[in-house]
Amino acid sequence: MQGSSHNVVEKDDRDLRTLILDRASRLLVEDGYSGISMRKIAQAIGYSATTIYHQFGSKDGLFHALVEEGMDRLARYLDQAKGDGLAALCRAYVNFGLENREYYEIMFLVTPDSVDRYPIHKYRRARRNLDLFAEAVADVLGAPSTDLQYVRSEATTVWAALHGIVALIVAGRIDRGIGEEQFVVGSIRRIVGAYSSGALA
Repeated sequence: MQGSSHNVVEKDDRDLRTLILDRASRLLVEDGYSGISMRKIAQAIGYSATTIYHQFGSKDGLFHALVEEGMDRLARYLDQAKGDGLAALCRAYVNFGLENREYYEIMFLVTPDSVDRYPIHKYRRARRNLDLFAEAVADVLGAPSTDLQYVRSEATTVWAALHGIVALIVAGRIDRGIGEEQFVVGSIRRIVGAYSSGALA
């Protein structure tokens, strides 16, 4: 019975953490980093501010947790496409960005004026997402995956292009005469085609 009770407590704790992160992500995107407080988030979910502090320690800790949660979600999308080629990874990235817009904005577009440095161990964990692209790019180029500096540089070029796709769509900056799906498919085709043709080798 003790084990069962412990599992229930852990599940409740995870559910509460997810509730806080999801509501905080929306408030952060709507109001900006300076416009939210632990108390405001607590009121939005019907808990005390003490509960938020117990989970994350500080406002900066909460922001880091939001970035980490976003990176973990992105990793799950990319893992499902891993091994299916560069185009599949590109599509998975775009799908993540469009289906998790609040987290995407927090990960890549929200820039707090002052926030504690993102912990190095979390940064290294997040870099795994880039390394999945590095492996796929290395396969296309026939480059040795051991040349980390080169393949990570090329993978960052791919990421920059994909980020542009997502950012333009999220911001509503695509011409209305261009279908969103048409834009995504065409852009990914050109990204992958540039590597496949050897133009960027």
